[in-house]
Amino acid sequence: MVPIKKMLTWLGRMKARWFSIIIPAIFLGVLFFLATFNNVYTETYDIERFAIAKETIRSPITVENKSETERKMRETIASVEDRYTISTEVTKERIAYVEEIFDAITKLEDEQNENPEELNEETDVIQLTALEKVERLKQILSDEITKSVNEGAFFQLVEASPKERQEGERVFKRILSDTLANGVRAQNIKTTANDVKQHLNYSNLSSGMIQALSEISNFAVTENAFYDVEKTMQAEKEAASSVEPEVIRAGEIIVREGQRITNETYEELQLVGLLNKDRNVFPLIGLILLLLLILTVLIYEMNGLDQKDRLDRGTVITVLLVSLITIGLMKVVSLFTTEVNQLFYVVPIATGVLLVKQLIQERLAIVLAIMYAVIGSVIFNAEIPGSLNFEAGIYFLFSQLGAIIFLMNVKDRLSIMRAGIGMAFINVVTIMLFVFLSFEKYAWSDLIFQSGYGIASAFLSAVLTLGLMPFFETSLGILSDIKLLSLSNPNHPLLRKILMEAPGTYHHSVMVANLSEAACEAIGANGLLARVGAYYHDIGKTVRPHFFIENQIGMANPHDRMDPRESADIIISHPYDGADMLKQHKMPKEIIAIANEHHGTSLLKYFYYKEKETAVHVEESAFRYPGPKPKTKEAAIVCICDSVEAAVRSMSEPTEEKIEQLVSSIIDDRLMDGQLDDCSLTMRDLNTIEQAICETLKGIFHSRIQYPVEEVK
Repeated sequence: MVPIKKMLTWLGRMKARWFSIIIPAIFLGVLFFLATFNNVYTETYDIERFAIAKETIRSPITVENKSETERKMRETIASVEDRYTISTEVTKERIAYVEEIFDAITKLEDEQNENPEELNEETDVIQLTALEKVERLKQILSDEITKSVNEGAFFQLVEASPKERQEGERVFKRILSDTLANGVRAQNIKTTANDVKQHLNYSNLSSGMIQALSEISNFAVTENAFYDVEKTMQAEKEAASSVEPEVIRAGEIIVREGQRITNETYEELQLVGLLNKDRNVFPLIGLILLLLLILTVLIYEMNGLDQKDRLDRGTVITVLLVSLITIGLMKVVSLFTTEVNQLFYVVPIATGVLLVKQLIQERLAIVLAIMYAVIGSVIFNAEIPGSLNFEAGIYFLFSQLGAIIFLMNVKDRLSIMRAGIGMAFINVVTIMLFVFLSFEKYAWSDLIFQSGYGIASAFLSAVLTLGLMPFFETSLGILSDIKLLSLSNPNHPLLRKILMEAPGTYHHSVMVANLSEAACEAIGANGLLARVGAYYHDIGKTVRPHFFIENQIGMANPHDRMDPRESADIIISHPYDGADMLKQHKMPKEIIAIANEHHGTSLLKYFYYKEKETAVHVEESAFRYPGPKPKTKEAAIVCICDSVEAAVRSMSEPTEEKIEQLVSSIIDDRLMDGQLDDCSLTMRDLNTIEQAICETLKGIFHSRIQYPVEEVK
């Protein structure tokens, strides 16, 4: 029977977990999918080549057009000129030939001047001397020169004066050197020689010298630039590497409405997948994987709340509604967002996490902030599949984290507005971050306008949070810190009722509240809930206040004249009278539970033993509270602190040792009596609670100076 019972219990827990975690997660997954579906789904077109486009079509992805890139590369390589290596040896050789000609003529002139007797008669000197010079010149010049240069050129040079010849050599060598330095290819030797002749024609040399040098240039100008295969291949390689890939950018217009779809356009449409319906499946698969990752984290956090007994119907509905509101706001704003305006700055994205932090817990608010930021980066991707708007995602993340950080020490609803100021600062700083990182010039009007978006987002987030808080608190029965703080106001009608009708009970409740809050905060429980619950836990005593000893000031104890059973009935009824009163005033269920459970099923020992003094057979159940036992940590701690405060108050001389022994004995008694069986307190928690209670009581009952009393004579 025991294994079957355990199996049924396990199945019951799994069923509850399925309905409280898995089904809501599936609902959120569907919500997120519907909100982001059109941001990743690509519309395909059934169009033909050379048809007229019925609408403007943009590329959904960024992809390289490899065929176009290869075409550009081929054109670039083809435009690379052949590389040639200029031979300096050939250049030096040709210059040396020219120098050889002029040096040989100069040498002949010098020899004639040294042997004038060899000259013929005066009438034949010029002609015979010139011919002799040419003949002798041909004998001493290199064969390469004599074979290529006409005798007329030699004759002109021999006839020229030394000064004219020297000037001609200088000019010709300069022109020839410059020409050969630029390189002479085989196919342009004639052209280059003509260029040399042209330069000679524009010189100041005589016509005879120009004619002679022009003839020599036909020999001197020769091929000295030779085709270099390696250099040419290297140049082509460098040119090919410099070609930028032809990329079709996401969002780039491929064809405008009314334009004809050319063969090139059709290939681009095919390349980006706008003609292939099968490719639409892959972005959807990616989106589903993203949502699965997000929901896995959310399920983990929800399971953590469930293990801490903090996951109830109200919490689940709150997460669903907050997610619906947040995603809905982003989706609506995205419909009006264009490339020009950045309307995502104005989304009141922090509304959701502000609500979650106040209604549930800060940790879950941080997780949801990250989740909403990721989804926002998809929603605001301009419906370009495969891209995320990281600017929007980062803005949403910092805006929400700023809201969570600045919403601290909640004392009233105005704290949300104060947090809104901090949010506005974070939003503006984030916007400025994007502006400066973009390295673009912005007008001051643009900066002010965009900063205004961020301030509006913070203001709207605060206003929406203030407006939605009462709905969640009332409709879903969620108890927020702000609600608890309002219930702790001493001017609350029920607290004034306790103060006026049962002042001793009021003082007792305040002491229990201090002890309970300290103990809860020591173990990480909700100290504010325990404090407020302690304020109201004995509200039932106001039905018959004088039957409780703390209110019997200056009067006899009515229980001294009553039957123990009758007295026990009156005392036992106060938790349930209090729960009824709290229900009538529509108090939160957590406060009602503390009032209802703070005595559990404990035994009313005083009247039980008093009855046993006169009766033989006494049923213990008649002197026990009917329960239920405390189910939460906060209710269990109030239960312990209620007994501790009453016991310590009854001590005549409370010392530290006595207090520690008393607290330890009360906790052990509650534990052994089974009063803590239904709550999730551990033995470590109980040790921590004991230490916290003792520390608080020591601060209350600390030793005081005994002031001397003047004797009256």
